[in-house]
Amino acid sequence: MDTFTGTRAVSQAIDLPSLSEWLGRHVSGFAGPLQIEQFKGGQSNPTYKLVTPSQSYVMRSKPAPVAKLLPSAHAIEREYRVMRALQSTDVPVPRMLALCEDESVMGRAFYVMEYMEGRIFWDQTLPGMSPVERSAIYDEMNRVIAALHQVDVNTIGLADYGKPGNYFERQIARWTKQYQASITTPNPAMGALIAWLPEHIPASARDEREVAIVHGDFRLDNLMFHPAEPRVIAVLDWELSTLGHPLADFSYHCISWHIGNSGVSRGLAGADLLALGIPDEADYVRRYCERTGRADVQGMMRDWNFYLAYNLFRIAAILQGIAKRVEDGTAASAQAREAGAGARPLAELGWQFAQKA
Repeated sequence: MDTFTGTRAVSQAIDLPSLSEWLGRHVSGFAGPLQIEQFKGGQSNPTYKLVTPSQSYVMRSKPAPVAKLLPSAHAIEREYRVMRALQSTDVPVPRMLALCEDESVMGRAFYVMEYMEGRIFWDQTLPGMSPVERSAIYDEMNRVIAALHQVDVNTIGLADYGKPGNYFERQIARWTKQYQASITTPNPAMGALIAWLPEHIPASARDEREVAIVHGDFRLDNLMFHPAEPRVIAVLDWELSTLGHPLADFSYHCISWHIGNSGVSRGLAGADLLALGIPDEADYVRRYCERTGRADVQGMMRDWNFYLAYNLFRIAAILQGIAKRVEDGTAASAQAREAGAGARPLAELGWQFAQKA
């Protein structure tokens, strides 16, 4: 998908001499001259390829300072911290090289990580692969999210990475505020979900023993696979990560089985999964439960419609934020307008799940 892959010219001016000087002091082995390109994908934090004669790096930054940032948005310092902590676990992440919170260097905070060569799959149906290959890719994706949710946050120093307790209440309140700060046109389904969700949080979602690192945007195209093997070498885009309920993260991941493959929606709804070799949602959920030792699969599935409604509400709020940045002229991607338009249909689908719950 050329729209999202590869690089393009940098959209906003960057002081290359200042950046190069800082990299020379903080990144071991860095030697210019420095060239910079911007990756096409991404709606939020701009991501760049830094090229030198000897090697390449990836730099991720906050948006340009002209952007009006929503509360708690674009927290690249948190991305850096969580990936650095996870380097000692079974969750594959790029190696973190340096974090710069001094905005005088290039006008905004940024971090630098290793550049990795691999495959990113934008189409969830994995065209061109055999059923066996697709099955292996999906099983590996399942393995990685299960591994993430089993990481001991105390062992890796992330016990304070999120607030304890009342995860769903806090998340619903957070995304309600961010949606309301981003409204461009009325969305009745979002209003309905804002009223419904806090009143229908199931007991399974209130279990305070359920605490894990949640990625917040765990999906196929945020994973980099080995160039030739069905093996994840890096989980990317940790902007929304925190401590929270693992089923919030996993059910978000499973939204793919409920949305189609058109426009900005990259899902599996309507695909012949059996012919493709892709597990159906029930099989995928069962495998995750086996890997994480979750015995009460049926009990979990009784609350599944709430989890799906919650996540569609959350995605719609995120997309509404993109729509607002389009209106303000600060969106980071040429595809932002199309993404922002997805808020309404996803909220409507979320309300359908709420009515089934």
